[in-house]
Amino acid sequence: MTETRAQIREFLLGWFGQNLPGNVFFWYDMLVIVWIATFAIALHFIIRGAAKHFLKDTCNNNDTLEGQNLTIKLIQRLARRLSFALQGALVVIQAKLWIAEGVWFLHVVEVVTDQWIILFALLSLFTFLDILQSISDRRETRGHFPLRGLLQTVKLVASILTTILAVSLLMDKSPLILLSGLGALSAVLLLVFKDPILGLVAGIQLSANNMLAVGDWLEMPKYGADGDVVDIALTTVKVRNWDKTITTIPTYALISDSFKNWRGMSEAGGRRIKRSIHVEMSSVCFLSKEQLGELKKAQLLSDYIASTITEIEKENIDKKADMTVIQNGRRMTNVGTFRKYLVSYLKNHPKIHQGMTLIVRQLEPTTFGLPIEIYAFTNTTSWNAYEDIQSDIFDHIIAVLPAFSLRVHESPTGNDIRLLAKH
Repeated sequence: MTETRAQIREFLLGWFGQNLPGNVFFWYDMLVIVWIATFAIALHFIIRGAAKHFLKDTCNNNDTLEGQNLTIKLIQRLARRLSFALQGALVVIQAKLWIAEGVWFLHVVEVVTDQWIILFALLSLFTFLDILQSISDRRETRGHFPLRGLLQTVKLVASILTTILAVSLLMDKSPLILLSGLGALSAVLLLVFKDPILGLVAGIQLSANNMLAVGDWLEMPKYGADGDVVDIALTTVKVRNWDKTITTIPTYALISDSFKNWRGMSEAGGRRIKRSIHVEMSSVCFLSKEQLGELKKAQLLSDYIASTITEIEKENIDKKADMTVIQNGRRMTNVGTFRKYLVSYLKNHPKIHQGMTLIVRQLEPTTFGLPIEIYAFTNTTSWNAYEDIQSDIFDHIIAVLPAFSLRVHESPTGNDIRLLAKH
């Protein structure tokens, strides 16, 4: 280094002669600074140009990246930040190569470039993690692992470690000394980072137990959430409700409180219909032979009525029941035949899932009549299609009730009272 500096000094003296003002080593240092700055700027543009050329060729040769502007911008940002970090490394290397030991300017360059490299290395790591998140968000089928929360945790830990390293370099002390001193502040750190720590633990439990994933239908009345999960972060879970509002839930609340995940319904391929129609109890009666004859014409009831009539007649004959008394013997009721009709109707319905539970049952009578409940599953989970299927089924049920001499229960309205008062 001494020989190089001397040769450059002789060169400067030979070029300018004795007209060179000031200390020759000052001009040497200025020449070194200009050289280092020029080399760093040139390197920056070379790296950025190479990154743009690479991305252009990749986008032209790979249709899967076409239109993915966010990822491309992040990759360009990563190349820019890496070039800044590399510039700092080359600056300090050249400074040590061209500037003599012990010069105050060399110490300044080392301190500044160390902080520069640490800063842009951290920012490069952040950008790389953002690229991973962007690629994950573009997948059609997202995994159940809460990647965003994990990446945010890595960013938090990296920021803390980088800060410790930067301070230790400024103090010219070992990072272990600072880390040992943080033990006394552990209680304060636990308090400050309580939510991130709880969120990290909750995210791991949600992932390990496969409890929640982005895209699931989440229902949590305590927080007013009822919609699709759009984001699982380190400390919060975002739910887009059906009215397009956004509800934010603490991640750890999904472990401490209960919630309903409708993913099972989507994966099963069927959506439940569980609705009752209330029949007026005064319309319930035994079916006469004329009524049975009319109902027997229905294709969905003909086999059932024929077999049941044969069975009932045989049983009544065996028991020698006096059928002139209504209490004696076994008879068919309109509500029982109506239930069998509904079962047959649902089993022949093209939009009802035949591999899942299918029940038509009678619930406990109330002041609102006799509930006949339909419990079945559609063969689609689409909300619009589900509501159409359910509405069509109950449209048919209400319209077919008079054929069984049954009536839907309705509470008296104001118009009913006025008509009664007139009479």
